[in-house]
Amino acid sequence: MTLLGAYVPRDSVVHRAPAGAKLVALLAVSVAVLAVPGPWAVTSLAALLLAVTLAARLRPRHLWQQVRPLRFAVPVLFALQWWSLGPERAALLCARLVLLVALAGTLTLTTRTSDVLDALTAATRPLRVVGVRPDRVALVLALTVRSIPVLVALSDDVRAAQRARGRERDVRAYAVPLVVGTLRRADALGEALRARGVDD
Repeated sequence: MTLLGAYVPRDSVVHRAPAGAKLVALLAVSVAVLAVPGPWAVTSLAALLLAVTLAARLRPRHLWQQVRPLRFAVPVLFALQWWSLGPERAALLCARLVLLVALAGTLTLTTRTSDVLDALTAATRPLRVVGVRPDRVALVLALTVRSIPVLVALSDDVRAAQRARGRERDVRAYAVPLVVGTLRRADALGEALRARGVDD
């Protein structure tokens, strides 16, 4: 089981590191980079990303697949930040965002989904005293991870149907089938869970 199908099997120190340790390290680095302003924080993050990438024996195309969804959002964000904060701060903010997403991508590229879920389940066990059920937390996370590629595939199907009908620019022709298809899949999933007694 791989996280969004992105796992790249390698025999590296990064791959062998425990999932929990990698999650904690990612959280610590993210907080530090977001809390400390200035270009040196971005430079340090870029150096760390390069070191992790080399240690994990990943290729540039692997990281590109992780940050590729940002290719439309980042220019818009940069323009808005330039208008409100100036070009230097806009560049730093966008660079920080892209680098953090790429660093988080190294987690998905070097860690199996099952290991991530096990680590998160273990982390929530102390919360049993306040009524949190770790098994349910793991189930929700697993369903969330599994739903993302399903919704991406549904979106691609809707886009293909739009093109076949010559309605590429019709927002409703895209949004309505996507929402209806999503709700149908959610309803089918709910029925399957109830049939297995998960809602008890």
